[in-house]
Amino acid sequence: MSSSPDALTTPRLRTARVTRIEEHRCDVWSEDGNGSVGFAPMFPTPRVERVSPGHLVAIATGPGGADVVVWRWFDAVVLGTGSDGSVRLWEPAHGEVVARTRPSYRSQEPGSRVWASAGLPGADWWVADSAPHGADVELDEVRALYADNDLWASAFEPA
Repeated sequence: MSSSPDALTTPRLRTARVTRIEEHRCDVWSEDGNGSVGFAPMFPTPRVERVSPGHLVAIATGPGGADVVVWRWFDAVVLGTGSDGSVRLWEPAHGEVVARTRPSYRSQEPGSRVWASAGLPGADWWVADSAPHGADVELDEVRALYADNDLWASAFEPA
């Protein structure tokens, strides 16, 4: 990646599944294989209580080639669909939640596994399909959240 001023505003983002968690790093699996990745300094702590094996994470590659986790999606179970199109989910750390769907979300049967996220603008919770590779999660929204709040430069600073 170049070191131009725009390099920090548009880092490469990709997804991976968490396989093991420590406070400052997590092991992940993606179609590129297994690896170990650090967390962006602003990623909330304690991380071992917020990230679990099975979660999906967004990994950003910085201008120096360093990778950091900048976001995570919960592994959740579909409980049902509301008449307004919302989806009731169960997620171990949060219990039952109601999520809005992304435009690409395909209706899932109760008991199906999906990705759920909290904290992105527009809804308290969002739901996306759970394909392990190419999961249609809101990477563009994560990228925009970091860019709109000028977080990219600090995401790659040492913790």
